[in-house]
Amino acid sequence: MDVDAAPEQPGSEQERRELHLAELSNAMVRLYKDIFGRGPTKSRTSYAGPDLIVATLEDSLTRPERKMAEAGEHGRLRELRMFFQYQHQEDFVGAVEQITGRRVKAFVSGMDTRRDVASELFYLEPRSAEPAG
Repeated sequence: MDVDAAPEQPGSEQERRELHLAELSNAMVRLYKDIFGRGPTKSRTSYAGPDLIVATLEDSLTRPERKMAEAGEHGRLRELRMFFQYQHQEDFVGAVEQITGRRVKAFVSGMDTRRDVASELFYLEPRSAEPAG
C-alpha cells in the first residue's frame, strides 16, 4: 500500500516507504524472471517526485541476448526486449497499482543493451485526480 494511504500500518513513514520500495523492486525482479526466464542481479526502485516511480534493473540479459549484444545487434535486442516488456504491460502496471494502491497513468520501459541496464517508469495519477474511495 502507498505509505500515505495506510498511515495506520506499524513503523515510521520512512520505514513503510522503504518496505514499499523493496516490494516494488521484488515485483520487478519476479516479472523479469517470469517473462525472460532470468531475473536481474541488481534492482533498485525509487520515487522521482510524488507521482513517478523509477525501477532500475541491472544484469538481466539472458545468455542468447548477451550473444546478440556481443554481435553488435543492439537495435534488434532492444526491439525484442521492448516487444516482450510491452506485451506484459498489464503485469507491470498491475503490480505497481496493487503495491502502491494508486493508478498508473503511463508506463515507459527502456534498456541500454550495451551496459545491461533497464528502467521501468511508472507515472502515477496525481492524488487529487484519483477517485475517492
